Amino acid sequence: MGVPSSFLALFFFLSCFICLYPDLAIAKNAATGITRRYTFDIRLQNVTRLCQSKSIITVNGKFPGPRIIAREGDRLVIKVVNHVPNNISIHWHGIRQLRSGWADGPAYITQCPIQTGQSYVYNFTITGQRGTLWYHAHVSWIRATLYGPIIILPRRNTSYPFVKPYKEVPIIFGEWWKADTEAVINQALQTGAGPNNSDAYTINGLPGPLYNCSSPKEIFRLKVKPGKTYLLRLINAALNDELFFKITNHTFTIVDADASYVKPFETDTIFITPGQTSNVLLKTKNLTTNTRFLMAARPYSTAAAGTFDNTTVAGVLEYNSNNMPISNTSIKGLVMPSLPAINATSYVANWTNKFRSLGNSQFPVKVPQTVENNYFFAVGLGSDPCPKNQTCQGPNGTKFSASINNVSFTLPTTALLQARYFGKSDRVFSTNFPSFPLNKFNYTGTPPNNTMVSHGTKVIVLPYNTTVEVVMQSTSILGSENHPLHLHGFNFYVIGQGTGNFNSTSDPAKYNLVDPVERNTIGVPAGGWVAIRFRTDNPGVWFMHCHIEIHLSWGLRMAWVVMDGKLPNQKLPPPPNDLPKC
Repeated sequence: MGVPSSFLALFFFLSCFICLYPDLAIAKNAATGITRRYTFDIRLQNVTRLCQSKSIITVNGKFPGPRIIAREGDRLVIKVVNHVPNNISIHWHGIRQLRSGWADGPAYITQCPIQTGQSYVYNFTITGQRGTLWYHAHVSWIRATLYGPIIILPRRNTSYPFVKPYKEVPIIFGEWWKADTEAVINQALQTGAGPNNSDAYTINGLPGPLYNCSSPKEIFRLKVKPGKTYLLRLINAALNDELFFKITNHTFTIVDADASYVKPFETDTIFITPGQTSNVLLKTKNLTTNTRFLMAARPYSTAAAGTFDNTTVAGVLEYNSNNMPISNTSIKGLVMPSLPAINATSYVANWTNKFRSLGNSQFPVKVPQTVENNYFFAVGLGSDPCPKNQTCQGPNGTKFSASINNVSFTLPTTALLQARYFGKSDRVFSTNFPSFPLNKFNYTGTPPNNTMVSHGTKVIVLPYNTTVEVVMQSTSILGSENHPLHLHGFNFYVIGQGTGNFNSTSDPAKYNLVDPVERNTIGVPAGGWVAIRFRTDNPGVWFMHCHIEIHLSWGLRMAWVVMDGKLPNQKLPPPPNDLPKC
């Protein structure tokens, strides 16, 4: 029996209609999203900064790397091809990776790195997130130059829960080394000392006019129109430094943190740690003349362990610029924004306390009200003995190290997720990571005489769909620092923070279980503590580590193993065929 001619005519009409109006066809599929494909060619590229050229590792020859743009609900298929001599892996920082742990990216945790001449396809869906995240290399210190923004728009036909911006601009803070960063970290690990400092901070890869030998082409210029609202997508991609950021005579409205909406609040100064992202609204002034304002970022640090890059990066906000020329001399007369003191710990604490989840009917707060698994992590620096016949430059002739509950994590040579999936865990890691410090002490007072750490590849194993509370306590061993802890595979709720030692009797009574902020990276405050909660709704192996890269290299890291649930949609799928091999 033939197909009726009327049906064929309707089919032909609809086909032509979809071809003419593809956006309408995509909108029809808005509930499930679309598939977006990218190819990342990891290549060496010569880049000149501060009068010196060097070969750096990039994505598609770009520094910073190209933007990934998607909508909530979209699937991303990103083929990464390694054309450089170094091993490569890429982490999609902040992406939940629900049942897609094979695409998370940290080397020797969820995958072995991509070797020279090899490729790997990262395949994942963006679920329940919208805002700004980012990607970066997750092996050694290669993320110094290999990073870029992930821009997640709301679902089609869905609006922001704030005023629609006139324009959106990524602002990525980074660091620039004249030296090879692989040589920097290798030397630090060999000598046991703190690493050499970076030579400059950068905004979108540009160091700005305050550094010696910086050319006008190396100044970030944000050109704006009067009376408009701009959405700045802030990312701190710096290796080792938390930063304050400000624009002279302007204020911001914070609307998002780590791709989760927050109750809006105004500020003139932003604090952002490595790994964190935030969307902020900038309302421009009603100016009719050509006018420029300086923007600047400089570090926050209470570190006693070694030195840090105590410099300032500057860019320029330009009104009605009409392509007017710029020079270092022409902006010397501009007023520098007044940033907090380098060690402004109270400002950082007050800043962190301002964040609250938006918590409306469309974006409800789902913080666990009861807890089935409690953990207390003592987080900080320590030391290792100097090997025989070697002179070490760490504290008192030792080597710097770092640990959680005095365990400095040793990276395996087989990826933890592969070992777990193929039943070879006992050969690769142990499941006896301590839930509490084995030796209690006054964490924020006089440090103990013995600062040596232990070493091991230890994890915590949790069942599917249980609730977890972790209190992370900063220690004063070899100096009290703010440690930005990043958890892969989950968002968590920041339910409390405080100064001094955590009091398990009185402090939980002050928890915010109504509208705590939801994040993937939070600072363990210098001389204080922070408490988080999350639900283990994502099977896999999930890294948790300090996002100050030298602390990560020293071992301030651990991993959670979340077991499969009983239902098919609660289990980790098999690995892809092109998963890199060690």
